[in-house]
Amino acid sequence: MAAVPVEEAIAALSTFSLDDEQPEIQGPAVIVSSERGATESPIEYSDVSAYRLSLSEDTKALVQLNTLVEEGKEMASVLYTYRSCVKALPQLPDSMKHNQADLYLETYQVLDLEMSRLREIQRWQASASSKLAADMQRFSRPERRINGPTVTHLWSMLKLLDILVQLDHLKNAKASIPNDFSWYKRTFTQVSVQWQDTDAMREELDDLQIFLSTRWAILLNLHVEMFRVNNVDDVLQVLIIFAVESLELDFALLYPERHMLLRVLPILVVLATSSEKDSESLYKRVKFNRLINIFKNDPVIPAFPDLHLSPAAIFKELSMHFQKFSSQSRLLTLPTPHELPPREAQDYQRHYLIVNHMAVIRAEHDDFTIRFASSINQLLLLKSNDVADVEWLKEVKGNMYDMVVEGFQLLSRWTARVWEQCAWKFSRPCKDVSSPESQESLTSYSDYEKVVRYNYNVEERKALVELVSYIKSVGSMMQRCDTLVADALWETIHAEVQDFVQNTLATMLRTTFRKKKDLARILSDMRTLSADWMANTTKPESDFQSLQHGGEETKGNFFYPRPVAPTVAQVHCLQFLIYEVVSGGNLRKPGGLFGNSGSEIPANDLKQLETFFYKLSFFLHILDYSATIATLTDLGFLWFREFYLESSRVIQFPIECSLPWMLVDHVLESQNAGLLESVLMSFDIYNDSAQHALVVLKQRFLYDEIEAEVDHCLDIFVSKLCETIFTYYKSWAASKLLDPSFLFALDNGEKCSIQPVRFKSLLKITRVKLLGRIIDLRSLIAERMNKVFRENLEFLLDRFESQDLCAIVELEKLIDVLKHAHELLSKDLTIDSFSFMLNEMLENTSLVSYSSRLASQIWSEMQSDFLPNFILCNTTQRFIRSSKVPLVPVQKPSVPYARPSFYCGTQDLNSAHQSFARLHSGFFGIPHMFSIVRLLGSRSLPWLIRALLDHVSNKIATLEPMITGLQEALPKSMGLLPFDGGVSGCVRLVKEQLNWGKKSELKGEVLRGIKEIGSVLYWMGLLDIVLRELDTTHFMQTAPWLGLLPGADVQILQSQDGGDSPVVNLFKSTTAAIVSNPRCSNPTSFYTISKQAEAADLLYKANMNTGSVLEYALAFTSAALDKFCCKWSAAPKSGFIDITTSNDFHRIYSGLQLEYLEESIQFPPNNHEVLGDSIAWGGCTIIYLLGQQLHFELFDFSYQVLNIAEVEALSIVQTHKGPHMNQGWEALLEAMKKARRLNNHVFSMLKARCPLEDKAACAIKQSGAPLHRIKFENTVSAFETLPQKGASVS
Repeated sequence: MAAVPVEEAIAALSTFSLDDEQPEIQGPAVIVSSERGATESPIEYSDVSAYRLSLSEDTKALVQLNTLVEEGKEMASVLYTYRSCVKALPQLPDSMKHNQADLYLETYQVLDLEMSRLREIQRWQASASSKLAADMQRFSRPERRINGPTVTHLWSMLKLLDILVQLDHLKNAKASIPNDFSWYKRTFTQVSVQWQDTDAMREELDDLQIFLSTRWAILLNLHVEMFRVNNVDDVLQVLIIFAVESLELDFALLYPERHMLLRVLPILVVLATSSEKDSESLYKRVKFNRLINIFKNDPVIPAFPDLHLSPAAIFKELSMHFQKFSSQSRLLTLPTPHELPPREAQDYQRHYLIVNHMAVIRAEHDDFTIRFASSINQLLLLKSNDVADVEWLKEVKGNMYDMVVEGFQLLSRWTARVWEQCAWKFSRPCKDVSSPESQESLTSYSDYEKVVRYNYNVEERKALVELVSYIKSVGSMMQRCDTLVADALWETIHAEVQDFVQNTLATMLRTTFRKKKDLARILSDMRTLSADWMANTTKPESDFQSLQHGGEETKGNFFYPRPVAPTVAQVHCLQFLIYEVVSGGNLRKPGGLFGNSGSEIPANDLKQLETFFYKLSFFLHILDYSATIATLTDLGFLWFREFYLESSRVIQFPIECSLPWMLVDHVLESQNAGLLESVLMSFDIYNDSAQHALVVLKQRFLYDEIEAEVDHCLDIFVSKLCETIFTYYKSWAASKLLDPSFLFALDNGEKCSIQPVRFKSLLKITRVKLLGRIIDLRSLIAERMNKVFRENLEFLLDRFESQDLCAIVELEKLIDVLKHAHELLSKDLTIDSFSFMLNEMLENTSLVSYSSRLASQIWSEMQSDFLPNFILCNTTQRFIRSSKVPLVPVQKPSVPYARPSFYCGTQDLNSAHQSFARLHSGFFGIPHMFSIVRLLGSRSLPWLIRALLDHVSNKIATLEPMITGLQEALPKSMGLLPFDGGVSGCVRLVKEQLNWGKKSELKGEVLRGIKEIGSVLYWMGLLDIVLRELDTTHFMQTAPWLGLLPGADVQILQSQDGGDSPVVNLFKSTTAAIVSNPRCSNPTSFYTISKQAEAADLLYKANMNTGSVLEYALAFTSAALDKFCCKWSAAPKSGFIDITTSNDFHRIYSGLQLEYLEESIQFPPNNHEVLGDSIAWGGCTIIYLLGQQLHFELFDFSYQVLNIAEVEALSIVQTHKGPHMNQGWEALLEAMKKARRLNNHVFSMLKARCPLEDKAACAIKQSGAPLHRIKFENTVSAFETLPQKGASVS
């Protein structure tokens, strides 16, 4: 096999796209690319000597200073991250005092390692101060023999001085260092007793003690070194002038440079003022008001993440160490941040707080992102087309360069605002802590809580979140374009340099510097070291020599742009040469760098030199593109809190005090849709802080603390985010399920409407970069949401289990809301199916189990509460709870508590849905039966039906001995009631004959048993109504596809005799048409679809003729009664109706009915409120199924009394007697009439649903199947499916 050429393989790889749909809502990350980027680090100053500018000593000193700066940063890291070791040392108990010598030795060994680092800092600062002083003295000699200092050199001096000031400030602020040293000295005294020749060690220890205990020891040592040999006033003044000009003219392009100048300027003023020579000469060159304005404009200067500097405080403290400076009253009267008057403090607050500038920042962000995207599009268009217009090429690439510069300046400004706001907050802690989370006193809050946790209000947190997201998004946008803009940036820098040295300088040489040989030589040197003659297409190189001698004027040279940028050394040399041209190398020249009014250079040329001079400084930042972006977008300082950890004497603060987490938590708690997509930007602060801890501070323990907090915060974040998402989708679903007419009728219906929130971006995130790890946020959210949905279902079921059966409607409503929320969320996130989760929570996933948790609970509820304690109202077709307290109160668990999201999302929506739920909470009827059928489904409903029927069978078996007891108590002979006794006489006669007084408890049990049987049978009737309605709906949906038509007498007819149904014909014709096409490659699959249509046709047709649940329940009850038929319905021996000696069930029930009717009107609460109409359904059904309806209607005591009452009433009308004969019995007679009407209604319903031709027609076969209207065998003991009608007889 031939190898693929490399070029073809690379071209093939370039066609693959690694892009996905994940939105970019996180900050910049490290990008690995094989293309050339603008990130190539420039070389150092090793090639300066090749340009022969006599800068060897300056370069050597410059490299030395830069080395010291890097070393000093490491020293500052050691001091900043220093934590007390004494706190971790163990304390010996009294029982181990004999081991104290060993403890001292081990303590000394531990502390000696830390003290060695402090000794190293002491030695380094002495060396650095000496070298800095020597470097300044080198350039302050009266006779100047070397070139310099260059501008780069000035920056290096200022940087090293800044490092020394930071070290001094840290040493002063760290109280743990003297603490540990005192322990170290004590242990050294104990341990060194056995050592020899410890004098040198003691002397070194004393020097270290003096260094650590003396405030501003490093600065005092530097002052001594500076003025040891000769004064360095001129160099100090040059540095002050340079710093002042840089601050006033914004020459400090990036915020770290500006903050560095602000930190060192007070120190420079103090050092220059304390000079032994002429301290007032400084104010002759720099007006006093310029310094005052700078110090007033920036009363707080960021120095460290949690530590700030104040020029006023520095001046006041240093005045005690520098006597000459103590006379500078104007500087010493500057107020420190905590001494500011209220009005000035408010002005500074308006300046420092980001929230006051957000309108401008938003406008800047929106404008820049639009224009930057437009520039990128033009650049892409340029690269995709071969454009010959060179001018347009330069314009597009120059515009791209300008946009990058503007982006750097924006990022610098924004990040500087974050730094300065933090410094202002640290300088002005919150005085009045009012936390809604705690009612503790003010003294319980730490200092760090006062400057961070309670020092940012809601608006300030929101503004900070916005600004962090702006910084990270702009930085990410610029970082992604690194390789795209590289050539454009390099070519533009090359064009700027070449245009200046080949055109601008050529013009100056012909005009301004024509007769000034010294200056012309410097300009020629600039052309020599930076001109790219190879790119020039106008003149050969030899022709440019004549320009120095005044050749004829020509137009500007044309040269092709090349992606060749100047090196650091070239920029360094060019800045030096421009400085030489402007200042003439005289450090003492008044007016500053470009403000020399006495210069002989024309203003136009001076302006051109100044502009190019400043551009050179920015070239280095552009060339170090990625490093500049990383610096400008580094917000890791928002996490660090080392100074406050020491002052608060705690190991670490809780995450509630961590500013990054405060921002994340604010986004989640504020429910601000505009901030939600910025929530991950705040997590980038942790990335920045971890990078700073490992790379800059080089402390693993800090990284471990950050990592631990990130792990904890991520867990909380995912949990809170999922709760927010779940609440939103739950509220959205609940809002959509509300009736529009209900919302329209509400006065505050807008509270039930949900504002849209964009969670789609967050739900697409599969790669969150945290501490070098890639976290699949989408997967975590999906996993958590699956858990939350299951918890919600569990809560709903627990809530239902703590209520009665009437809560089934509310349960269904809440499950519907949850299901709809699941449907809405599933459009944006892949989670488990709702039916699977519901079956799992219902414990209904087994293939061999037909029960479920809900079915078991419904059955348990019916058994323990519904059947005993609910009564039937036949008129309303509802069961209601009896007003009489039940004999055995039902023990139920308390209603579980849950947050509003587990109901309907919000409190307003919960109230709206609760108003519907309350409508169904006081009864059980048709709506509840619909809910039961929909929730249980066809899988668990048969199990519940069988359990209820078994309950009826068991209840009948339980009643059998009780009925026998009542039969035994009946008189041996009881005939018809005599008419001549009247109503009162007949009632008394019945009461005398029915001697059941001793069996009152037995009567009550029998009545309750019959009532429960009636409740079950009526419950089955309601279920039958619901199932028939659902079957009708199902039939209407499927009949057109199956070719079925409703016929007479509720029969179902086929629309096509002997033919296939429409759905089968449709798929057969479709399959035939597709298969007949010769281009059909896989006809088997279409044949399979056609067969599946036939199978579906058979399946749906088989389920059309479902039977009646009520009819089956009656047949089942009849079968159960057959066991006791001989006892409850004995055949008369004479073959005639037994009137006097019968003790059949109808006679027992007749007596019971009369007595409970009589009691119901005598003793409130009456028995009707305890038994309801169910007693009639139970008793009449048993009578009907036993074939005793006619006997009951003929011989019922209450019926006979009513007949006698009717006769009496008729006789009263005929004889015109007074109506006083039945006085006192009206209530009983009315109750009997109601009972008779109810009984007649029950018998008529039973005749319609279960007609009995004779007793044999209702017999049960040997196999257990009822014969009546049942045309197939079905055993009562092994009920598998509901009976069906229309099948052939087995």
